[in-house]
Amino acid sequence: MFKRSFRTNDRVEKAVKLKKNSSRDAAKLAKLKQSFEQSSPGSSSLTSRIVTFTVGKEGRLFAAHEDVLSLSPFFTAACRGNIRESQSMRINLPGEEPEIFSCVLEYLYKGDYYPRLMHNKRRSSWELEDAEKSPNPENPGGRGSIEATTYISTVGQPLLKDTVIYCAAEKYGLEELKRLALRKQGLQSGIEVATILRSARYAYDNTPDTDSRLRAHYLALIIRCRKTFKRSGTMQTEMESGGKLFFDLFVALCNHVDDIVDVGNARSPMTV
Repeated sequence: MFKRSFRTNDRVEKAVKLKKNSSRDAAKLAKLKQSFEQSSPGSSSLTSRIVTFTVGKEGRLFAAHEDVLSLSPFFTAACRGNIRESQSMRINLPGEEPEIFSCVLEYLYKGDYYPRLMHNKRRSSWELEDAEKSPNPENPGGRGSIEATTYISTVGQPLLKDTVIYCAAEKYGLEELKRLALRKQGLQSGIEVATILRSARYAYDNTPDTDSRLRAHYLALIIRCRKTFKRSGTMQTEMESGGKLFFDLFVALCNHVDDIVDVGNARSPMTV
């Protein structure tokens, strides 16, 4: 499932793959900046410096205006750490995923990332852009032609894309992007158990204990679909390896059982 590729024609950045030692190629950098300025929505009103990023192991090149980046405390601090007299600056992010970083930039410029969250007034519900345009039995994730997963090099396997974006938003201090990613993830369905469990572990590894929203989403999902997870050999393997995810799951299941017992006792007071 999820065989189709991520659509790229609605993203705001211009990205190129740098060849060896090409990060110092001033001509290529100048060309990128010129292309970026000409293609960015509302760029005529953006007069701040352009910040360039080299992202990921392959050093893909991105660019954004400094005043747009200032919406993020992380980027604000990174820009302050560079030489202020320079007309441009370069920030290296070798540990970041280019596709995820692209979505973050798209959100900073447009307030959303593809596929956008759309409100269906007729149904009075939220859905994802293009979700109904390309129905595909092999991709029942509620996203039409859009893949719900993305390959994460640090993990070596695909994860739920919105989960990774949520974790990136946590790192960059973008609370609204976290809420947006969480809402989009709630629209997914038909995802393999192994992918869900890997993504849940990633969420636990990349969010603080004080941020419980994404973690609670996964705990509720596992409890709600417990019959499916119980039949999964992947679930058994994951539980045997332990970790905070499954401790929290155990506590959540106990609370769930307690709630059921309390409801039963309220209806039948004689029940112990």
